[in-house]
Amino acid sequence: MRGTLRIHLGAAPGVGKTYAMLDEGRRAVARGRDVVVGFVEPHGRPRTEALLDGLEIVPRRTIDYRGATFTEFDVDAVIARRPKLALVDELAHTNVPGSRNAKRWQDIDELLEAGIDVISTVNIQHLESVNDVVESITGVPQRETVPDEVVRRADQVELVDMAPEALRRRMAHGNVYAPEKIDAALANYFRVGNLTALRELALLWVAGKVDEQLDRYRADHGIGGTWEARERVVVALTGGPEGDTLVRRAARIAGRTQGADLLAVHVTRADGLVTGGDPASLLRQRTLVESLGGTYHQVVGDDVPRALLAFARGVNATQLVLGASRRGRFAQLLSRGVGVTTTSLSGSIDVHMVNHEKTRKGRREPAPRAALTRGRRLAGWVMALAGAPLLTLALMPFHHALTLPSEILLFLLLVVGVALVGGMWPALSAAVVGFGLLNWFFTPPLHTLTIAEPVNLLALVIFVLVAAMVSTVVDMAARRSREASRAQADAEVLSTLAGHVLRGDAALASLLARLREVYGLTSVTLLERDGTAWKVLATAGGPPCTSPSAADVDVAVDDHLVLAVRGRVLDAADRRVLEAFAAESAVALRQQRLREAADQAKPLAEADKMRTALLAAVSHDLRTPLASARAAVDSLRSDEIDWSPEDEDELLDTAHVSLVKLDRLVANLLDMSRLQAGVLGLTSQPVALAEVLPHAIDELGPMRAEISTDVPGDLPDVMADPALLERVLVNLMANAVRYSPVLVGASWYGERVEIRIVDRGPGIPPEDHERVFMPFQRLGDRDNHTGVGLGLALSRGLTEAMGGTLEPEETPGGGLTMIISLKMGTS
Repeated sequence: MRGTLRIHLGAAPGVGKTYAMLDEGRRAVARGRDVVVGFVEPHGRPRTEALLDGLEIVPRRTIDYRGATFTEFDVDAVIARRPKLALVDELAHTNVPGSRNAKRWQDIDELLEAGIDVISTVNIQHLESVNDVVESITGVPQRETVPDEVVRRADQVELVDMAPEALRRRMAHGNVYAPEKIDAALANYFRVGNLTALRELALLWVAGKVDEQLDRYRADHGIGGTWEARERVVVALTGGPEGDTLVRRAARIAGRTQGADLLAVHVTRADGLVTGGDPASLLRQRTLVESLGGTYHQVVGDDVPRALLAFARGVNATQLVLGASRRGRFAQLLSRGVGVTTTSLSGSIDVHMVNHEKTRKGRREPAPRAALTRGRRLAGWVMALAGAPLLTLALMPFHHALTLPSEILLFLLLVVGVALVGGMWPALSAAVVGFGLLNWFFTPPLHTLTIAEPVNLLALVIFVLVAAMVSTVVDMAARRSREASRAQADAEVLSTLAGHVLRGDAALASLLARLREVYGLTSVTLLERDGTAWKVLATAGGPPCTSPSAADVDVAVDDHLVLAVRGRVLDAADRRVLEAFAAESAVALRQQRLREAADQAKPLAEADKMRTALLAAVSHDLRTPLASARAAVDSLRSDEIDWSPEDEDELLDTAHVSLVKLDRLVANLLDMSRLQAGVLGLTSQPVALAEVLPHAIDELGPMRAEISTDVPGDLPDVMADPALLERVLVNLMANAVRYSPVLVGASWYGERVEIRIVDRGPGIPPEDHERVFMPFQRLGDRDNHTGVGLGLALSRGLTEAMGGTLEPEETPGGGLTMIISLKMGTS
């Protein structure tokens, strides 16, 4: 039997997930269960470490990777031990390369398959579905993630919650991080706003999980009634003019309860033909619902009240909003209507009948279009009026050989033929004419309207009834066939329309061009009201309409937008599709303007991000050299201590090194700002690497002893600015020498020269190669006081300014190699 998984979910580090897991483990031991600690990371927290006392801890497995030794969770040891319950911390943890599984959740899955129950922990920021949201809130990317489905499959998810203020107090007291990290954490990731947003994400995610469990329980136990665990308001839309009123009323009802859901539903007929709903109105109402935070749904059903209630019960709705009937009083006397029927069947669901300006004014259905063409209808009338007399003349010579039933069948055949050609009304006329002719010429007594035998009267009546029914069925079939063809054509047009909206920057222009092409119009123009005048936003075809009055057909999208077309007047059915085009045009225009606004805001956002990072860097990373230099100078100026010459030299050297470091950091910041502003001056000329490299190595001070070179004597010159190339080399070597001795080599091929800075340090995963070039990134740095994370970003910017490239690659055997590629110099 598969084991059970219980997960403690938290909003942020330090809320007490591991503590809760260990506390539960101790309670399980007290109850007599066999419990082991598979992996727990106490992070130096004394209270967490105290809970480990008395619990059996499975030794970790050691793994050697790139010259370093790591410890990981030993899956095989726990399976061999076969406890009833295993405590395994950090569900989203990424295992060291060389482990059997890439992720710890895969290790836990093996335990579950072995029949071992597991309790684990995870933070909300590690869930894959909210990873990007968390990064946008905190500004910190999370590389360790776990698929949501893994957590959703857990038998139980328990939220470990803590108020943001309480978590910050816990951190300030030193219960979460080491003292030297507290100030930075409180000022950055653990701000009240960040913690509040993360807490809301965690609460919402757990609420969704609870909804799933509730729905599954109701389905397993066959519970069809509504459980009012959360307010859910469903509004029924028909595409009528009252839809906007209903949506806003439903939104107000939902807004009275915190956390209530708003859902809109439209019921379509099962055959997919005309339902009476206006597509353009439905699209506008859908947009309104979504703008109010709701969701739009469409269900199929011929019985509208039962379809509505089935949907409402399926989503566990508590309230249903309907519009009062638009039918007249006489129509309401004949049938109860959707509202009354829904109310009588609603059970525990509250039904709101909302009055509106169209109440009881009657539903104006569009006049049905003729099922057949004009030519076929004319042919039908000719057959009806001329066919019956001609058939009578043809049967007269054979009157004594034929019986009345045979003659009735021949006339019925004529009626069916007329119905197939001309439709219902010509066929009904043919049936009436046939009745008279059969009575006069073929029913005794002949040449009178009297019918002697009741059987003959019955036969003639049945003839007329059968003829009428066949005519009606044929006409209905023709009408349905025409409606289906029309619906298919409209669907193809609307499908193409939707595709054009999603195609990118030219969506609006392409959409208008497609509309003009479909209906053969002269021009299609989208107008916007600008005060008292109209402004052309987009047009396709000939001269644009400058106002709605100049158009053959105009469709108002809203109070400010109008779609105006020229070329011909469209009928009612075509106008409905035109309204859908108009609504989609408004959506395309809104998307276009959002993209433009986003493009305008992007530079501002980047600048704000750079400014924020710069302030953080200045406040944090420049503090150390400033403090060191000031301490040295203050000590030299002090009259309380007599410094020996050696001590004075040491203090002066400390101040000098700190100021040099400070000068380099400020220079990097200034150069980066010049690069981004596009005002960095440079002079490209042939430069010999052998002349620039020694000066760059000397700039490293004591670290120059760790640099070795392998530059061919016949290496061609490179096209570069000597000062900028030296700055690039200094930055790259200073960054690499912190991890291992560095080798600087060079080679050339074709018209390019490559300079390689090779180190044997821990390296960087390939997926993070581009991230290291982002400003203020110190990926993998263990010492956060050696720079502001600008060296590599500045180096790439300077290299590209000189017409070159800077790319990283893995050093064979471990480490990182930075490759500068520059054009070969020409004298």
